Amino acid sequence: SPPSSRHRDKETEFVTLCKSLHVTDLVCDHAWTLWKTIQDSVEELEVRIYRNKSLWGSCLFATVTDMDTASFTLTQLLKAVSLKKMDVNLDTISTKVNSALSHLEKKYDVMLALYQRFEKTCKSVFASLCCIDASHVLHSAGRALQMEDDLVISFQLLLCTLEFCIKRCPPDLLQPLYKSAISKVQSPPGRTARRSQSKAKSRLPESEVDLQLLKTLCQENDCNSEEVKNVYQTSFSAFLDSLDLSGSAHLPQVGGYQEHYLKSRDFDGRLFLDGDETVLVLPAFRSQVERTPKKMSDEDSTLIPPQTPIRAAMTSIQQLRGDLTSSGDQPSTNLATYFKNCTVDPTQDVVKRLETFGETFSQRFGQAVGPHCVALGRQRFNLGVKLYYKIMEAMLKSEEKRLSVQNFSKLLNDSTFHTSLLACALEVVMATYGGGGGDATERNMCFPWILDVVELTAFDFYKVIESFIKADPTLSKDIVKHLETCENLIMERIAWRTGSPLFDLLRQEHEGETAEQVETTANFSQPLQHNHTAADLYLSPVRPGLRVLPPETAASPNTQASSQPPTQPVSQPARPLKSNSLSLFYKKLYRLAYTRLKMLCSYLLSSHPELEPIIWTLFQHTLQHEHELMRDRHLDQLMMCAMYAICKVKTVDLRFKTIVTAYKNMPNTSQDTFKHVLTTDGNYDSIIVFYNLVFMQKLKTNILQYASTRV
Repeated sequence: SPPSSRHRDKETEFVTLCKSLHVTDLVCDHAWTLWKTIQDSVEELEVRIYRNKSLWGSCLFATVTDMDTASFTLTQLLKAVSLKKMDVNLDTISTKVNSALSHLEKKYDVMLALYQRFEKTCKSVFASLCCIDASHVLHSAGRALQMEDDLVISFQLLLCTLEFCIKRCPPDLLQPLYKSAISKVQSPPGRTARRSQSKAKSRLPESEVDLQLLKTLCQENDCNSEEVKNVYQTSFSAFLDSLDLSGSAHLPQVGGYQEHYLKSRDFDGRLFLDGDETVLVLPAFRSQVERTPKKMSDEDSTLIPPQTPIRAAMTSIQQLRGDLTSSGDQPSTNLATYFKNCTVDPTQDVVKRLETFGETFSQRFGQAVGPHCVALGRQRFNLGVKLYYKIMEAMLKSEEKRLSVQNFSKLLNDSTFHTSLLACALEVVMATYGGGGGDATERNMCFPWILDVVELTAFDFYKVIESFIKADPTLSKDIVKHLETCENLIMERIAWRTGSPLFDLLRQEHEGETAEQVETTANFSQPLQHNHTAADLYLSPVRPGLRVLPPETAASPNTQASSQPPTQPVSQPARPLKSNSLSLFYKKLYRLAYTRLKMLCSYLLSSHPELEPIIWTLFQHTLQHEHELMRDRHLDQLMMCAMYAICKVKTVDLRFKTIVTAYKNMPNTSQDTFKHVLTTDGNYDSIIVFYNLVFMQKLKTNILQYASTRV
């Protein structure tokens, strides 16, 4: 039928699409307005490839996500428009839409990885195609336990599901390996005995888990059987308790997935089983697939296993657990000796602190991942404790060798040091397991989540990162890269939040006129040379008021500094105490800032190489002398403003829009950096507003000194 008078300005096919998806007139209007906004920026080739209908689907998805008024699921949209692309123009897509897309992509990655492993395992387990029932159990378990988006836990649930289903299948439907793996073929346990138990008891009796079968499944899938057993006895058993098995020898009829799918309004995971191309070939959500195995060398016939997401995750977990096999959840004999050698033995404080954080961490983990995952959180915490003790011992051995002392009382009685070291160990565990969930960003479990859990400032956390990496040579490249990324996030943004101790240190340093001088840019290409360890940084001298001490007093990390000013004149020239932690922070900050500026200049100013050192001079001056501009802001905001300012006074035509467009192509950037900038009085606006109202006003005199001489 022809469009109503309200929609006469729209194409008939677009209105028909809206009606087929049952969207409201308001959604139809907003989606059409969005389409008209981006239409001019869409390349003609894109229109030919994707067709208007596909691009309309992108606009509808963005509109209903922003308005929270979805009347269709993602699968329904995909089928209606054969959607192959979402972010047709990032300038018009909100942070909310990007977050929703990120969530869907991560969930899809988990679903596809599970399906690939599920299909492969089913072929090796079942002699017939009875795995469909097992898939229904898995879907329902994931839904009930709210863990569908967590790759590691979902994979462990998959193995639990297979164990549950295999032992309930007739033996003649099983492959020989699994037929022999079952401890004893028996009919499923009845519910009578369980019903007589206390309802508060959620664990299944040990006998209901076929440990031999579970172990076989875990061996076949490179997974730790103890972890899967714990998942079975906590999370999966809670799900089984919700089923009515009624003593039947058949698999239970479980449902609810359709209702859950319609409520979540994303994609229908059951389409994997149907081979539906909507979920199997969609480029926007395509995950890494198995590659053809390659030989390691011509002489060596060993094959490198395909690096699927699950295999990569399991390999990382096995490596971490293997590295900690010899580490206990109690201090080793050597570490205990270090504790006893202290003037004040820190043992009791360490134990009490771990007990407190263990309870907090497991509860917060359960809140983020799922209500039945508190026990899993405790397991992750225990791994973190083992790593914490291991790294602490390695650090102390290194300090003993460096300083020829064994009494580390001041360091080992510093609660901030212990909390930072524990937080770093837990972050390594979380990163190894995939951040605690395949959808870590959505659940806010990615860094700096751990800092909030242990109530630690980012600046204090930064002090331990480099020493932590050096203390454990077994850390994988991915984990080292992750910790370095955390350090960069701290330097560029997190450490500059209001309330950070960084501002107090900066104030004290500038009062004492001991501000850190920047290295020459020529040195930035060389490795950073310094002799600071974690002990130096946590015991870093701070200038309280006008107190002065001789230089050698400040240099010793184990010297108990007096809280009173010296009553006798010092024999050497006195000086303000310098903060090692601040000094190293700024050395690294300058390197990061220069690296990012150099990249942006390569994108935009390759024809004006003479401007780069001038922009850097202004940028570095801002960080050193106008550091309040960084409060609750991002390093890149000052970088873009410095570039724009110098180009403007040098009469080089470079618009902010051009800078922002190039900036979006840099790695690890976010639209919020230029769209959501603190201006004045707690207000937020675009970066150009920040430049005009704040940056230019603060640095006007400094900027104008670089102005080109006008004829």
